[in-house]
Amino acid sequence: MENPFETGHIKNYLLLYASVVTIMILFFIASTLFHDVKQVDKKEFNTKISKIKENKNKEIKDNNKNFGIKLMEKSY
Repeated sequence: MENPFETGHIKNYLLLYASVVTIMILFFIASTLFHDVKQVDKKEFNTKISKIKENKNKEIKDNNKNFGIKLMEKSY
């Protein structure tokens, strides 16, 4: 195996490293230039509960009480 420092191959490794770094820098610059940041409006949730929804919630709770899990009379 040859020593890359003695044979002059280190120049090729440095050029490869420099080219990879420059490509990474160019991609970073391109991504920051073409990245449009949109202004996002703040979302507010409606905290008021209407009477219709309250009635539906009560009906659902009443229905859940009637259809509970029942055990069988005999075990098999």
